[in-house]
Amino acid sequence: GKKSKNPALWWVDGAREEVRWSFEELGVLSRKVANVLSDACGLQRGDRVILILPRIPEWWLMNVACMRTGTVLIPGTQQLTAKDILHRLQKSKAKCIITDDSVAPAVDLVGAECQSLKFKLLVSEGHREGWLNFKDLL
Repeated sequence: GKKSKNPALWWVDGAREEVRWSFEELGVLSRKVANVLSDACGLQRGDRVILILPRIPEWWLMNVACMRTGTVLIPGTQQLTAKDILHRLQKSKAKCIITDDSVAPAVDLVGAECQSLKFKLLVSEGHREGWLNFKDLL
């Protein structure tokens, strides 16, 4: 068939870099992300996931993947402090946190105080000790 002129996601950053995904592409990618959450992270329906990312394409993928897996998405802003993150982790009993290089250090400061936190997923080109790299797993 013909490719739709109306993408499911059309994202443009400040440097005018674009990401355009059709509904089919978004479906395929979100299934892959759902597999990362359920296989690599062992998350199951009802498990809580804290997502702290800027509004990048991966933010949208994580949202759709959480719907697919039945996990409970708890979004957060990158302005959260380590104390804020600790509070959210402890109250929600989240098993997984997903963030980038800018927030990961704050998570590392408080992560040991959260017994329920089993998986830390980093959306980054780089790697960090104790974190799973999302792009590698995808």
